[in-house]
Amino acid sequence: MIRTTLAHLHIAALSHAGASGKNNEDRYAVSSFQIAKDDPRPAVFAVVADGIGGHRAGEVAAELAVNYISMHVAESNAKKPTKILENAIHDASQAIASHSAGKEDQQGMGATCACAWIIENRLYTAYIGDSRLYLLRGKFIQRLSIDHTWVQEAYEKGIITKEQMRDHPNVHVIRRHLGGLKLPEVDFRLRIDNNETDEESVNNQGFHLEPGDTILLCTDGLTDLVWDDEIRETIRSKRDLKSAAEALVNLANQRGGHDNITVVLLAMPRVEETVPRKSVLGWLLGDE
Repeated sequence: MIRTTLAHLHIAALSHAGASGKNNEDRYAVSSFQIAKDDPRPAVFAVVADGIGGHRAGEVAAELAVNYISMHVAESNAKKPTKILENAIHDASQAIASHSAGKEDQQGMGATCACAWIIENRLYTAYIGDSRLYLLRGKFIQRLSIDHTWVQEAYEKGIITKEQMRDHPNVHVIRRHLGGLKLPEVDFRLRIDNNETDEESVNNQGFHLEPGDTILLCTDGLTDLVWDDEIRETIRSKRDLKSAAEALVNLANQRGGHDNITVVLLAMPRVEETVPRKSVLGWLLGDE
């Protein structure tokens, strides 16, 4: 793909260390492209990663994840998006594992990731861990991703109820992450309807976005403290994506901000809109 300085979407992103005083181990990147010289279709790729591991190892892992995934996608031909995303995430996971193996204070480090690749108006997603993807359409919000956590598995098996998930002692036990000895299974379920089968969700890849649709990528520092319906109300109540991103981060911090908070918002322009130049970044990196 060919990197561009103008995107066909509205974009806003913000990362905050939170209110607890811990290092920010979240990272994100957003980049815009033209598919090829002879293929003028526009594309935007976004990724967020949440680092795992002490002694600053988590931030190293998250940065490796974002950099490897972003570069792999950027160097691709965009012809098989899900396969490209799978290879990109596996490359990142291997890079983290190799880096971890050579440094005693970084052994066991890892990262979650959530990726959204919008080619024209087609959405492709991939994710590992508990960083999330959402679709906002009109008055509705839909969680597109499914957490790879102990509580999610326990809920699906009927061991705990939905109400018990949020405050359960194992709420932060992650079942899948980048950086392990084995390559992680990349999740391509794109859940448009909560009653879908897994196969139906995977078949949603390439989902057709409509004018006004908004995609949110975020780390668990937001979703631990802000409910899905509150996310929807906060975004819809603001005049632009930048204000919405700031409001989401502020709300999480007001409720304790016990973890790093990262949000990336991508919105399809409405029919009457054009994307303002100043709102677009060809390569937007979050490394605060």
